Amino acid sequence: MRPEPGDKSILVRREDVATAVRSVGVLPADVVMFHSSLSSMGTVIGGPNAVIDGFLDAVGPQGTVAVPTLWWHHADPPLRLEDWDIDTSPSYPGLITETFRLRPDSVRSDNPTHSVSAIGARALDLTRDHGKSGLRPCVFGDKAFARESPWERLYQWNAAYCFVGVDFTVNTMGHYCETRVVENILSRLPKPLRTQLEDEVRRWEKPGVWPSHNFQRMGEHLAEKGLVRFGRIGSATLRCIRARDMVDTILATLTADPESWFNEEFLQWLAKARHRKAKL
Repeated sequence: MRPEPGDKSILVRREDVATAVRSVGVLPADVVMFHSSLSSMGTVIGGPNAVIDGFLDAVGPQGTVAVPTLWWHHADPPLRLEDWDIDTSPSYPGLITETFRLRPDSVRSDNPTHSVSAIGARALDLTRDHGKSGLRPCVFGDKAFARESPWERLYQWNAAYCFVGVDFTVNTMGHYCETRVVENILSRLPKPLRTQLEDEVRRWEKPGVWPSHNFQRMGEHLAEKGLVRFGRIGSATLRCIRARDMVDTILATLTADPESWFNEEFLQWLAKARHRKAKL
């Protein structure tokens, strides 16, 4: 989704951001992750830092705010993973995330494709040891959404997950869910079959099957179930959902009706996994 067009005649201040964020259920001492488009809000007095400070005001001194500071993306010339530098590699998902990364109070996790930066009381705990253990098969590298990663902690801590002027099309947690789908299927198989089918899964620079699904459509599904709270920051729509509600519902939805969400290639792989398990 392209960012919502902002109405430049609307002025947005730090306190407006804090008020709006609290209105969708973010509480003092919360952990909150947000995706964003600065231009969607209108004219933000104080620019990206006003948005960041507004989120920090909403959670207070005991809270934590995080943003995705992803570096690797399809670029020309291509980026090389070995060129990743936790301190200098810029964040590509928007000016707010790059401003956030550069703040002296910001801590970044060490992953070239799916790093997270955080500020606040639990920032170090959220970002530490990204991919150190609990690796999961993933097209973005097995460390990206490992059990020891910010994405897993956002789920375990039931963080508030927000979208400002963008919708679920940019929902990075959707990739975490896809990784969990593959992990869940493989974990139920005996080792010889698990090894064989895992080899057919798409990995970094290796073709194969992957449970890609439509993030925007899934976001609409989550909203229809009443799990998404809506507000406004200036001219931008603010969406917020709890991480556990989001992940648990996505996993249950994909598991219950895979034919409605996955492509034929992955469905054939899933059928092999189910058939072989049934024969045991």
